[in-house]
Amino acid sequence: MKAILGVKKGMTRLFVDDKMVPVTIIDTSTCKVAKRDGDQVELGLLKVRHPSKAEVGQYKKLKYVPRFRKMFTGKFGEEVSVGDDVKAEFFSVGELVATTSKSKGKGFQGVVKRWGFKGGHRTHGQSDRQRAPGSIGAGTDPGRVWKGKKMGGRMGGDQFTMKEKKVVAIKDQYLLISGPIPGTKGDLVAIYTEK
Repeated sequence: MKAILGVKKGMTRLFVDDKMVPVTIIDTSTCKVAKRDGDQVELGLLKVRHPSKAEVGQYKKLKYVPRFRKMFTGKFGEEVSVGDDVKAEFFSVGELVATTSKSKGKGFQGVVKRWGFKGGHRTHGQSDRQRAPGSIGAGTDPGRVWKGKKMGGRMGGDQFTMKEKKVVAIKDQYLLISGPIPGTKGDLVAIYTEK
């Protein structure tokens, strides 16, 4: 298994074999091995400014507390030890990888934006029903609203894993991965092979 942590920097495009390919740029320059316990390897990225004493004790070997941390289980090889750099060259161009990241949080949203509801009629004197959900259930039977009913609520900020993303190019410490990856600039992205 290969794995690395990075920070999303944005998107651009590359021309590969006379075809335009949209790519997401991931900065992996500060990724290090934070902990090691047999097959379990914890990778760390960036630094915490004001760590607690407990955190400092946990990462004594690394000599600093990483801001982003993620545990991976797999065969990293015995040569990987705490404090080692994990570089973008670990992957190869054309390799298929999976990415895990959090989508953009959009706050509390209504049913039109969250679920694509049509809303009410715009005519016949309706003044405030245009983006309303309408009826949410029957009367006496069942006499309640079913669980899972599509209603307004918090939208976004969920963890997504996207599989079979292609490594289009590797430039210095940057990985260029095909297509969009959920999240905004500065968000953590975990990149790993699925086998």
